[in-house]
Amino acid sequence: MTTQQQNRDLISVITEDHRAVERVFTELESRSGSPQHRRDLADHVIAELVRHSVAEEQYLYPAARKHLPNGEEIAEHEIAEHSEAERTMKELEDVQPTDPRFDQLLGQLMSDIRHHVEDEENDLLPKLQAACSEQELRELGEEVLRAKEIAPTRPHPSAPDTPPMNRILDPGAGLIDKIRDGLSGRSANT
Repeated sequence: MTTQQQNRDLISVITEDHRAVERVFTELESRSGSPQHRRDLADHVIAELVRHSVAEEQYLYPAARKHLPNGEEIAEHEIAEHSEAERTMKELEDVQPTDPRFDQLLGQLMSDIRHHVEDEENDLLPKLQAACSEQELRELGEEVLRAKEIAPTRPHPSAPDTPPMNRILDPGAGLIDKIRDGLSGRSANT
């Protein structure tokens, strides 16, 4: 992990991920490029969303539960949104980019994720920023970055989404996904 990564707090790590995903969404919405290019972009954004979701479930939502009076309710709402998006991503994985369902599922995913991002950035993140110390936010940011490095790259809708089981099982799923990505030629890390 670089020094720059070590100095990023939870809020900046999460919002930077949101901006990166939005850039890919914008490119996908332009419908430019070959069908294979669009498939590659969809695979990339799915991998990024899965890594991001896993890290949030391991660190962001437990922090909400710990520090916010309504943290349990917020965390459960956010996890439910993750589950819905993950089901859409799983369905999208098997649809060819030339199939009309590809753009339909992609549109549904983008709408769901944009709503989720708006919720987090307008509610959860400001509340956590006010409730946590700078040190806690830096530590959580570092944990999220580390979790993303070993997180799965493919959706696993039936996997546990709360600690401790997600912290135990996610690294194994991540390793298997990375092997599958390598064998299939899927470029999830681009």
